[in-house]
Amino acid sequence: NAVLQQLRQKTLTPISLTEAAPKAPSAFAFLLGGGVPLSEIVIFSRQLATMIDAGIPILQSLEILAEQTDHKKFRTVLQDVAKRVSAGTSIHKSLAQHPKVFSELFIHLIKAGEESGNLDEILERVAGYMEKSDKLARKVKSAMIYPSVVMSMAVLITALLLIKVIPVFADMYSGFGAELPLPTKVLMALSDFLRAYILWVIGGGFGLFMLFRMYAKTPGGALSVDVLKLNLPVFGLLIRKVSVSKFTRTLATLLKSGIPILRAIEIVAKTSGNRLLEKVINNSGKAVREGRKLSEPLKESKVFPPMVVRMIAIGETSGELEKMLTKIADFYDDQVDVAVSGLTSLIEPLVIAFLGIVIGGIVISMFMPMFKMATLVTS
Repeated sequence: NAVLQQLRQKTLTPISLTEAAPKAPSAFAFLLGGGVPLSEIVIFSRQLATMIDAGIPILQSLEILAEQTDHKKFRTVLQDVAKRVSAGTSIHKSLAQHPKVFSELFIHLIKAGEESGNLDEILERVAGYMEKSDKLARKVKSAMIYPSVVMSMAVLITALLLIKVIPVFADMYSGFGAELPLPTKVLMALSDFLRAYILWVIGGGFGLFMLFRMYAKTPGGALSVDVLKLNLPVFGLLIRKVSVSKFTRTLATLLKSGIPILRAIEIVAKTSGNRLLEKVINNSGKAVREGRKLSEPLKESKVFPPMVVRMIAIGETSGELEKMLTKIADFYDDQVDVAVSGLTSLIEPLVIAFLGIVIGGIVISMFMPMFKMATLVTS
């Protein structure tokens, strides 16, 4: 509306108006620390809540917080927010001018706090929500880092053996004068191929990766990738549990803050992080708008576990949906802890077995001719 008004004041007739897609931060900006850490926003929320509860005016609170923060970008953002608030703009609209720092969920919660007069309480609530969400995300990332690093090292060691070590054995066996074992010949042929076409292999792998990324950015591709994530053999169950926890905790936080359920469902869908869940949640919102219960379309989707659907149905019947959603989120947080511990315990022997088979297979294949030579000498 503001853009349309400005255009009309310039005697221009708007034909169409489209919001520009947010630009992803460059790798260089990421290395320089261009983003604002979630911990900074959590501290800001808690401190602002304390100041408001102590009776300090909101503008003065923002100016104090802008002065004391050590993060340069966040200081600039808070100074701009304080400047807009001093000009008469509401807090949530001032925060909305920085979508890369403050999420849509955060802004809507602040808006609800302004309208209800409970801004300090909602700031505490959103800080707790962000802390729990961040803790959950870090647990999952820590579970993924170990196997990723070990598998990467295994691939590098295998490539080093094939490119640098195997040719030494190949030269030694060139004057062997006897038929080499099949595993040794296969390994030497693979070594020759990699030495001759290593750049093509790297370029082809990079090209396939870029094609996959391009496909994943299309609507259909993103949906297919997200469906695949939820159905992965081992990690899919963990991702599903994290998604359920995030969905229930976000919806509970929004409803507790006084946001209408239809608007809350719309916000949860946008912040779900998974296209399949976003589609299911949006369809659930349409069903609720038509007068149906939230639990009914969630059950029909078969994406959410039956226990979650039943607990939501009980919450709707008893009139304590927010409390039931919080209980579900707490339960699935504990389930994620158990799943991460189990995943770590499962991955460790699998990785060791993989390394043993690959590296051991290479070593045995290259020493098989020596065993054969020793047998011939003995005989």
